[in-house]
Amino acid sequence: MNHTTSLRPLADAASRQAYAPYSRLHVGAALRSASGATYSGCNVENGSLSIGLCAERAAIAAAVLAEGPAFRLSAIAISAFNSHGRAMPVPPCGACRQALQEFAGDATVGFLGGDGSWTEVGVESLLPHGFVLPEDL
Repeated sequence: MNHTTSLRPLADAASRQAYAPYSRLHVGAALRSASGATYSGCNVENGSLSIGLCAERAAIAAAVLAEGPAFRLSAIAISAFNSHGRAMPVPPCGACRQALQEFAGDATVGFLGGDGSWTEVGVESLLPHGFVLPEDL
């Protein structure tokens, strides 16, 4: 696939901007939209832990702000590092998988796998039965 390898350095750079005083897990995401533009985001934690923001959703928010509701995701890379700067295998969380599906179609998602290799998968394989709001409500 190799759709996300060019985004990885941008995700790495975004992770260095993370606000992660509680988990000390610094996560960055960089995405490419269907238009070819790139956007980045980082995790932003909060003392009220449940209201923190994941890097993937921060990058999506930046893309929607720039491109409007027509934004569509082509590829996204996620990088995570512990407090000592060691790369960590962190795939998207469940909430981010659902958010990616909203904009993705057949987008590619790249992240460090548990075996230490860069892994690329389609969004549909991360969330095979994602929620879709029925149109006939």
